[in-house]
Amino acid sequence: MNKTLALLLVLTALPAAPTLAGPGGEQGQVRKEMRAGNVRSLREIEARVLPTMPGAQYLGPEFDPTALAYRLKFIRDGRVIFVDVDARSGEVLRQTR
Repeated sequence: MNKTLALLLVLTALPAAPTLAGPGGEQGQVRKEMRAGNVRSLREIEARVLPTMPGAQYLGPEFDPTALAYRLKFIRDGRVIFVDVDARSGEVLRQTR
């Protein structure tokens, strides 16, 4: 097998690298909405929600710019829990287990 073919086989076997979010990505949208005064900061949302989740490990947030909502992800006793929060008011919209 020649070197070019071997390299091609190796490269096709590797998983594709994830695309990094640019300025128009999720973080960019959050910053834009925060500067406009439309949403609360993630730190503020986390400060309100994390104390209500005793015994759960916090896995991280997502932001939905269409719904202007944060989704905080937790795990407790092997179960994933999502807490959806209105980014404008900071009110918990729903919790799924």
